Amino acid sequence: MLLLLDIQKKLLPDVLDIMVKRYRILHYIKLMQPIGRRSLSANLQISERVLRGEVTFLKEQGLVHFASAGMSVTEEGEQLFLKLEDVMKELLGLRELEVSLEQKLGVKQVLVVAGNSDQDDWVKREMGRACISELKERLVPKDVVAVMGGTTLAAVAEMMTPDAKTSEVVFVPARGGLGEKVENQANTISAELASRAKAQYRLLHVPDQISEEAYSSLVLEPSVKDILKLIKSASTVIHGIGDASTMALRRDSADSFIEKIKREEAVAEAFGYYFNRSGEPIHKQRTIGLQLDDLGDKYVISVAGGHSKAEAIAAYMKYRPSDVLITDEAAAESLLKLHM
Repeated sequence: MLLLLDIQKKLLPDVLDIMVKRYRILHYIKLMQPIGRRSLSANLQISERVLRGEVTFLKEQGLVHFASAGMSVTEEGEQLFLKLEDVMKELLGLRELEVSLEQKLGVKQVLVVAGNSDQDDWVKREMGRACISELKERLVPKDVVAVMGGTTLAAVAEMMTPDAKTSEVVFVPARGGLGEKVENQANTISAELASRAKAQYRLLHVPDQISEEAYSSLVLEPSVKDILKLIKSASTVIHGIGDASTMALRRDSADSFIEKIKREEAVAEAFGYYFNRSGEPIHKQRTIGLQLDDLGDKYVISVAGGHSKAEAIAAYMKYRPSDVLITDEAAAESLLKLHM
């Protein structure tokens, strides 16, 4: 297959360009369906005139369905898309990025999706789809899966679909989250994952950040003790990696704390820890839920993308390389340019 692609690149480059373009159109429709032609044109930055011809071709091939609500991918289109994925990874250079990042970051497996999630929200959904696919490869009945909060993890939840592997799984929040936007809280995300997977879930109704005194009191509550025990029994953990300053602002941190992390050059945040460029934790905020020390032999999936997250991803991976890193093309290219 690779030899054939190399030959085609030299002899029939126009054919490959057309295939890539049609794959991207089919891909975007699949992620955002149902979607109208005008919205599709704007997001893919293809003129409506050109796009009209392309989607008409896809419809004639039985790959796309037109309806008043918008375009959607047919079952035949879904099957073709799955068959094309590995080929397109090679054509778009994503496989090469994955191998290079695995070597540079010391991560067992890196999955790179096309695009830049700083610019396009659909890229987060694609990272979410890759995360769900990876998760389902590992799931067994009675598994407990702990998930963190954030916009990227919310996109992961949107891409969950039910199957035989998910029905007996329990989704739990990896930490408290009251005080953040509801849609980005770990509680909301774990409940959404369970709902879409037709699985079970448990919630942790405690604030994300609390004082030492409040922490000592809350962890003794029987209901909190029970859910914490379940959370710490999780076999798989899914989390994002945040930019340090952005996370501090999002959590309404005091000005003195924001100045501290700037002074100490913190670039990353995960699990309540703030890391500098060398991957050294420079601050730990008291939170109820999973701590870095609890990860042990758990299977850890990190999901983070966008050019702006490159330094944060690199810093966290220096401290604890994950089992799987799911990222996007923009972050991957920026990571490879970093001096580490």
